[in-house]
Amino acid sequence: MNFSFKRPEDSPGFLLWQLTNQWQRQQRKALAKLGLTHPQFVVLAAVLWLSSTSDKPVTQKHAAELTKIDKMSMSDLVTTLTEKKLLQRSVHKQDKRAYSLSLTSKGREKVFKAIPIVEGIDAVFFSTETLNLVHLHRVLSKRL
Repeated sequence: MNFSFKRPEDSPGFLLWQLTNQWQRQQRKALAKLGLTHPQFVVLAAVLWLSSTSDKPVTQKHAAELTKIDKMSMSDLVTTLTEKKLLQRSVHKQDKRAYSLSLTSKGREKVFKAIPIVEGIDAVFFSTETLNLVHLHRVLSKRL
């Protein structure tokens, strides 16, 4: 075998994958108590963010661009969240090919309960190595 690294732990990609899985496991466990998956929370939070920072209707495309969720997965998530009555999807007023997304009152209540949970997990999970995390944040932001 001809690997670039002597050990899996020498690969930054593998380490990032492991760390991401640890973080996601904690998020999944906490959000399950609210009946949400982490991707569902991300979509709800994105719709909340976009609708609070712009007067324009929030589209699936805008939410997908912000979250970096692919179009098919976003469509599936929006369908699920609509079925759960957390999101409302309607035909966009100016672009009949697009859908506008808005939180229902149930969706707004759910995301407002979830935000402090998710942020609390982040605060604990990322509390060590703060200076290194600031650098990691810069590196990851440049890659997106």
